[in-house]
Amino acid sequence: MTEHIKIRQDGTVLEITFARSEKKNALTNAMYRAATEALNAAQNNQAIRVVLFAAEGDAFTAGNDLADFASAATGKDDGLAAHGFIEALGRADKPIVAAVTGLAVGVGTTMLLHCDLVFISEGAKLSTPFVNLALVPEAASSLLLPARIGHVRAFAMFALGEVVSAADALSLGLANKVLPRDQVLPSAREAARTLATRPLGAIVATKRLMRDKQRILGRMAEEGAVFAERLQTNEAREAFNAFAERRQPDFTKLAS
Repeated sequence: MTEHIKIRQDGTVLEITFARSEKKNALTNAMYRAATEALNAAQNNQAIRVVLFAAEGDAFTAGNDLADFASAATGKDDGLAAHGFIEALGRADKPIVAAVTGLAVGVGTTMLLHCDLVFISEGAKLSTPFVNLALVPEAASSLLLPARIGHVRAFAMFALGEVVSAADALSLGLANKVLPRDQVLPSAREAARTLATRPLGAIVATKRLMRDKQRILGRMAEEGAVFAERLQTNEAREAFNAFAERRQPDFTKLAS
C-alpha cells in the first residue's frame, strides 16, 4: 500500500483518491497497485455498489510517473504496473464515477472512457500524448476514443498531443458536466450516492449491455504488447532521455 492512494468508504460508495498533489498526482507503480487492489476488492464486496475516483490538489493526474517508464526503457524495471489497473477498469461491472478537478494526462484521460459518469472542473485539460513519448495508446483507448469522438480528433490527441478543454470534453461526450472546481467532487459524490440507491443488478446488466467487455480486454492486451515493445525502442529511450535532460527529443535520425 502507499500513502499516495487514499481509500474511503462512504456508505456503499468506495472512493479511491490520488493523493500525490506535489507531483500533480503522477501515478507510480505503487499507486497503480494500490488502486488496482481497491478497485478489484470493490467488485467483489457486496457492501460496495459504486466506485468514485477523485484527486487531491489542482490536477486529477499527470499520468504515469515517467521515472517508472524510463526505468522500463533501460531494462531496470518492468514499469508496467499500469496494466493491472487498466485491466481492472476493463473488467469492472459496477458503476464508476470520476471527479476530474484539473489536468488529466495519459491514463488520466483514457481511464475516463471506462467511467460511467464524469464530472470535470472548468479549467481542466485532457490529453493523451502517447506518441510524444514514442509510445502507443493504452486502456483500449485506441478503440474507445475514436468511437467516442471520431477518428481524426482522436488521432490528433494521440499523435499531436492536442489538448481537449473542459468545454470540448463536454461537447464531445467525454464528460457529463463542467462545474466550478469546488463543486466537482460534491456533485460526483451526489451522483454516486444516487446510483447506489438504484437496483444494482439492473445497473450491472445495463453496463454489460453497453460495453463489449471481451473486445475491450482484447484490445487492452494488444495495446499492452505493443506498448511493452515500444518501451524498448531507441525512440522511447530518446524520449525519456530528453525528458530527463529537459530538452526537446529528436526522433528524425532514428529508425522506427
